[in-house]
Amino acid sequence: MLRHLDIRDMLIIDRLELAFQPGLNVLTGETGAGKSILLDALGFALGWRGRADLVRAGAAQGEVVATFHLSPGHRGLDVLAQAGLPAEAEVIVRRVNTPEGRKSSWINDRRVSGDVVRALSETLVELHGQHDDRGLLDPRQHRVMLDGFGGHDDLVSRSRDAWSAQQAAQKTLEAAEARLATMRAEEDFLRHAVDELDRLDPHPGEEVTLDARRRLMQAAERMRADVARAGAALGFEGAEGAMSDARRWLDGVAARAEGGLDAALGALERALIELGEAQAAVDSFAETLAFNPADLEQTEERLFALRALARKHGVVPDDLGALAETLRARLSALDGGAGEIAALGRAAAMARAAYGVAAAALSDARRAAAAQLDAAMTRELAPLKMERAVFTTEITQGPAGPEGADSVSFVVATNPGAPAGPLNRIASGGELSRFLLALKVCLTAGDSGVTMIFDEIDRGVGGATADAVGRRLKALASGGQVLVVTHSPQVAALGAHHWQVAKRVDQGVTLSQVVALSSTERIDEVARMLSGDTVTDAARDAARALLAAGQG
Repeated sequence: MLRHLDIRDMLIIDRLELAFQPGLNVLTGETGAGKSILLDALGFALGWRGRADLVRAGAAQGEVVATFHLSPGHRGLDVLAQAGLPAEAEVIVRRVNTPEGRKSSWINDRRVSGDVVRALSETLVELHGQHDDRGLLDPRQHRVMLDGFGGHDDLVSRSRDAWSAQQAAQKTLEAAEARLATMRAEEDFLRHAVDELDRLDPHPGEEVTLDARRRLMQAAERMRADVARAGAALGFEGAEGAMSDARRWLDGVAARAEGGLDAALGALERALIELGEAQAAVDSFAETLAFNPADLEQTEERLFALRALARKHGVVPDDLGALAETLRARLSALDGGAGEIAALGRAAAMARAAYGVAAAALSDARRAAAAQLDAAMTRELAPLKMERAVFTTEITQGPAGPEGADSVSFVVATNPGAPAGPLNRIASGGELSRFLLALKVCLTAGDSGVTMIFDEIDRGVGGATADAVGRRLKALASGGQVLVVTHSPQVAALGAHHWQVAKRVDQGVTLSQVVALSSTERIDEVARMLSGDTVTDAARDAARALLAAGQG
């Protein structure tokens, strides 16, 4: 609900402070007094697109501050929370404009972007008028309005969930089909590569072992003779024999040496033991040098086969085993791909069917709600002197989407037998105003917490019809807040609060002012609206009668 509006240096307004109230607030004044400027200023604060030259001539900047009160559960609280702003009941929107067109916005003294202001404004204010293509006249919003009228939140939510599930299932199926197609394109390669790897059966570390064995066998011929000579030098004909002779000779004299040869004999004993171990190691190595020449050829063939296969697949030889497992898994997936595709296809079909059920239920609910809305509009149009007009909510097959597969549009025929068409193309100015008012009355269920502004919604009507329009506006404002810019005395008389917009000239400068009218001042203003520039006693009497009837 709009509580306060503070405007400084905007167009022909130097300083203006307004405190709006709940219920029906009417703004009246002569043509050109500045009523539309007031709405332009409010629209500027809320980030609406409008005229660019808003700053008053000679001013350093223009500023508008709008203060709103949000009831618990108001949609604006969610917008504030999503923007990282405190979700407080009082919201102060402040916007500044410079003569060069630079704009800055604040919400509760925190700098925000224009997008945040506009998102919040959609939950705060609705503007309705003959040229309002943002709201009721926008065919793209008709389905949303019908769903709001019918209370289809749960059905729309189910449709969205079913659509998301269907889209996810279809994407999963298509991704699996693409993977399978890719694998099928390389099926021959996979089968050949797996067969080749299985036949070779590589093992980690095998390449290093084979390479060492190959180098050993290649050097064996050169080493064999030296190893043999070393073995002979260590044997009985060499070092072993000489050491054995030395030990025998020393043993022969040791008894007479009084222990002097014990150390030498001990060392010889140890040396003979070490010499035996060296002989055994040389003999063992010599055995490794004794191999079949075919072994070298086999070793080289396997080593070269490992290295060639590794180069072919762009891996190191030790990774061939892991590569085989990977390719084998892809081949297994390929072999089981048909079954997976079939299962995913069934899942996608079930998701499509579930979406179809959800969309059909939503369509049925929309048709039922459309019939109720059409009946409600018929009841509303009659008091507005449009009992011969026909309002129809058309539901046709549209492209499937998250909110179902229906296209919804509001069409009217102003007279029986006349062709039906869109609201803004068929109805005249006065008729359009009444259609919009009736539609808004039907679509508004309880207090939505939104301030509704009607800009000359009563244009083109008068007398009993204007009175009917005013009474619908008053009913719409019950429990909420409605602002009406009007030239109709019948509508003005029904307002709970009345402001007069007028121009004044101060030191040669034209300025606009808005004042709250007292009971007496309201009589004079309504009388002026009835009689024109010259207010007669008869006009005042008529004004008193209108006000008494309107407030009764």
